[in-house]
Amino acid sequence: MLPSAKLNKTTAGNMRFEPLGQKMFTRRNWLLRCSILINVGVILYVGSHVMIGGGNNFSSGGSFLLQEQQPAALQAASQPPQPIAKNGNELTQLEEKTQSPLNAVENEAAPVPPADPGEPPAQPQQIEDVAKDPVGEIFDAVQVPNANVNGNGNRNAANVEMNSTQADGYIVTGDEKELEERVRALLNCYDHEYEQQTLQRGDFWVLENYVQADHGKLKCHETITYTTHADYTFLDNLVPLLERWNAPVSIAMHAPGTDFQPTLDAIRYLRDCVAGNNLVRAFATFHVYFSTKHIPKSIPKAKDALKTGYNCSLPAPYFNVSSGHLYKAQKKLLYPVNVGRNIARDAALTHFILASDIELYPNPGLVKKFLEMIARNELYLHRAAPRVFPLSIFEVDGNSPVPRDKTELQEFLRTGKAIPFHKRVCASCHGVPKSKEWMSANETDELSVFHIGKRTGYYVHWEPIYIGTNADPHYDERLSWEGKSDKMTQGYALCVLDYEFHILDNAFLVHKPGIKVLKKDNRRAMLAGKTNQLIRKIIYPELKIMYGTRKGCAV
Repeated sequence: MLPSAKLNKTTAGNMRFEPLGQKMFTRRNWLLRCSILINVGVILYVGSHVMIGGGNNFSSGGSFLLQEQQPAALQAASQPPQPIAKNGNELTQLEEKTQSPLNAVENEAAPVPPADPGEPPAQPQQIEDVAKDPVGEIFDAVQVPNANVNGNGNRNAANVEMNSTQADGYIVTGDEKELEERVRALLNCYDHEYEQQTLQRGDFWVLENYVQADHGKLKCHETITYTTHADYTFLDNLVPLLERWNAPVSIAMHAPGTDFQPTLDAIRYLRDCVAGNNLVRAFATFHVYFSTKHIPKSIPKAKDALKTGYNCSLPAPYFNVSSGHLYKAQKKLLYPVNVGRNIARDAALTHFILASDIELYPNPGLVKKFLEMIARNELYLHRAAPRVFPLSIFEVDGNSPVPRDKTELQEFLRTGKAIPFHKRVCASCHGVPKSKEWMSANETDELSVFHIGKRTGYYVHWEPIYIGTNADPHYDERLSWEGKSDKMTQGYALCVLDYEFHILDNAFLVHKPGIKVLKKDNRRAMLAGKTNQLIRKIIYPELKIMYGTRKGCAV
């Protein structure tokens, strides 16, 4: 019988194989060891490739993911960037829907936050109240080169209501030159130079750039122009305005008939005699306009206008002069406020303009902070919806200084020294969406968007003053200051064009000290009635043809 794999017991109790069994065991043991070695080799081979080539493989994967994300980035021109938390963590879908103002606007069934005590009840058209918490969400969602996360904590689903921390999680590093170059690249605007020319504008003659500022050539991206209008009795506001604005001012002066000479004298006085005349010379450009039926008897050429200086021993031409002394008043002329607004706007050399009234003083440092905000938010400028940047407006009593920052303004509001603009004249005309939250929110170092509102619902007659551009609709030049409602038709155009009103958090205007109260004026009441008829029967039908209609918009 052939040997088999049968086991035998030795006297020592150990086990052993017969020769054939021993040979088979050795072969199996060898094969097992070889397989182990092969497996170890494979593992080492794979591991070495992971260690050596892993970076490239990961990079490829990253490139693929980036390519997958590119279509979404290309859509940024028509969609807002997705919000991210301030520590860089992505928000959940629930939080994104809760925080994004556009999601809230598009979703008609989105819940409206409960109205605060004293706040007007929400109406169906109150889109601005449905958008719960921009607080710079759109701005903070955009990361830009050379930007760092400012670790001021997270904004999460439990904290979507507007708060005092403000957003602006990103800051720009580098000097002002870098900031300027970034804004220039973002705006892609065109530079112009002042050109002195005589123009006709409807029934008015215009001396454009009649007296030019001395700042020299101005780049369209480097600053903002404050555009305004006045007659010479309001020029006492120019220096305090410039002290706070410290940037170009384009001002259209209404000077019919005999008002022309004191207007020119007032300009000379401001440039030659007044404290702060260096600001006037550096930044103020004056345009002069008057009706074709009331041309001054003598008009010096622009190059000769300043040849004769002002005798500084004499009082200011506008000192102790009331509006009743004006040629305009004696001839019972209406003040063509919108002609002046448009002249000053059209002559501005910068991309951004603040079309305002000369008695409204901005908080210092606004220009620089606004441009820094723009530089931080490249994709934001590619949003499909047009937008402007309204400033909250206030009045202070006649014995108070004009507050220089929001913290000081809040103290004035607390003590009753300041009130919202025209609160005692026409509160709805200047009621700003989320105004109570704005006034209670703490001041921050940077500028950002506090809330995105619409001119609908309770705010359908809102007359915002804002930073915009000359691409925005002009003001109807058939309307006068005396007839009131002079900005209403332009506001309707903005509404129909679906403008977004991006209310700035730390920017505001304060009227020259002295709180206004409603005074009975029979002449203005009569003219206001005529203006309302003009708007209703002629201008409004024209606007519907030119701009169309939109639910919730009204003149």
